[in-house]
Amino acid sequence: MAGGRCGPRLTALLAAWVAAAAAAAEEEAVLEHIPLPAERSMVLPMTASNWTLVMEGEWMLKFYAPWCPSCQQTDSEWEAFAKNGELLHISVGKVDVIQEPGLSGRFFVTTLPAFFHAKDGIFRRYRGPGIYEDLQNYILEKKWQSVEPLTGWKSPASLTMSGMAGLFSISGKIWHLHNYFTVTLGIPAWCSYVFFIIATLIFGLLMGLVLVLISECFYMPFPRNSSDGPEQSRQSDEAHGAEQLQDAEDEKDDSNEDENKDSLGDDEEEKEDLGDEDVRSLLPALYPLRSTLNKML
Repeated sequence: MAGGRCGPRLTALLAAWVAAAAAAAEEEAVLEHIPLPAERSMVLPMTASNWTLVMEGEWMLKFYAPWCPSCQQTDSEWEAFAKNGELLHISVGKVDVIQEPGLSGRFFVTTLPAFFHAKDGIFRRYRGPGIYEDLQNYILEKKWQSVEPLTGWKSPASLTMSGMAGLFSISGKIWHLHNYFTVTLGIPAWCSYVFFIIATLIFGLLMGLVLVLISECFYMPFPRNSSDGPEQSRQSDEAHGAEQLQDAEDEKDDSNEDENKDSLGDDEEEKEDLGDEDVRSLLPALYPLRSTLNKML
């Protein structure tokens, strides 16, 4: 009886143990396929809405593109540099030029990857290799002090670069729209080009209309009435006649002055001739006086 009762119990315990082992093995298999959580990055993504954070404190920025092989080679070095940002008292950020074309225009990025150093709103271009050791020495030894800062219109915070950022943003939106037409909707590329050409023409016409309306608001022409036409023409004729009379009088005065000058010149010449003749007439009378003086001496 006892042996018969223990047999089913042992069987049940053995079955429970097998089930528990199978469940544990299945749970381990599931856990193996679950990816571990990624380590939190210390690099701050910069966008058009938060880029003004670099105006305060000390920053290092990296401009990159996901498809750029050179950018991918410096990713690990940049992450290691960001992890030591607290020790170096510096913040580290990155800018995706595909997602943020406005920021690439604001900093006038023409090559990738591009690195910038910012200290209290003063920006400098870092042209090193982008490896961890060089970046760390650049901050610790303050090598950035020997680099010429981006001042004046070249500064990312200037009005000129703000306009450049707007142009780059517009070009980026046009590029995304072109990809939406050609990739998502499957429209041929030439149709997209035709659309942009027509849109450009319409936009130019609208801008011209706006400029004309603005000029009309600032420049108000004087009203012209038809009844004022004869009066204005009569006044213009009188003014023209008065000018002609004045010119004639001026010419007459000039001619009189010329005649007076000529007459004065003739009188002076006549006086000179008369003086010469008087001297010549006195010479015969002086000859006897001269001979008498000679005899007396």
